[in-house]
Amino acid sequence: MYIVNGIAHADGGAESIEVSAIKPLEDMMMLITFTSGEKRLFDGTKLLKYPAFKPLADENIFMAAKVEDGVITWCNGDIDVAPEAMYRDSYAY
Repeated sequence: MYIVNGIAHADGGAESIEVSAIKPLEDMMMLITFTSGEKRLFDGTKLLKYPAFKPLADENIFMAAKVEDGVITWCNGDIDVAPEAMYRDSYAY
């Protein structure tokens, strides 16, 4: 289950969540705007426990994040995170 704009939705609808904008912040935090209009804070340090995301420990790489087709990517698309996971693991702003 996930909540968008105060409305609870079943798991099946989460696939429609996409990222429309991002703002990388200090300390590996990120302000994410989803296509629903909702803004949420994401702590990128959570990603570092997975080997695929180790390059993000470099602040220059983390800060170079961009949105491609509704997904946050780094390193020319070699690293990405599903928007559903970013939503689930973020906090209301």
